[in-house]
Amino acid sequence: MKTLNILLAILFLTTSSAFGAEFVDGMDDIPLPEGMAQIHSANISFGNDESRFNEAYISSKKISFAKVADFYKDTLPQLGWKFVGKKENSLHFERDMEVLDIAMEKNNPLLVRMTLKSKD
Repeated sequence: MKTLNILLAILFLTTSSAFGAEFVDGMDDIPLPEGMAQIHSANISFGNDESRFNEAYISSKKISFAKVADFYKDTLPQLGWKFVGKKENSLHFERDMEVLDIAMEKNNPLLVRMTLKSKD
């Protein structure tokens, strides 16, 4: 299964690159929705071979959180992520030994926090 996820990610990265898709820094295979920009000064990243923690913020003045949620619920399963659930203004995904949380921090302008970490 892990090999299939890697192959799907490579395929997605290859085809997405051809269309100019951008990815969240520090989260190599998490695409950035069109119209969103990453706040690079807010990145947090640490870890080792056994575990990691990455946090990034993305924002937009033009896009709603509902559109961001739809984008990730459609896109991430193609990269091997399983949508686990939604609580208010946050989404939870899991893949192998990692979890990804995507949460709205502010509505206007939209500010979204993305947290990628190893499962406990």
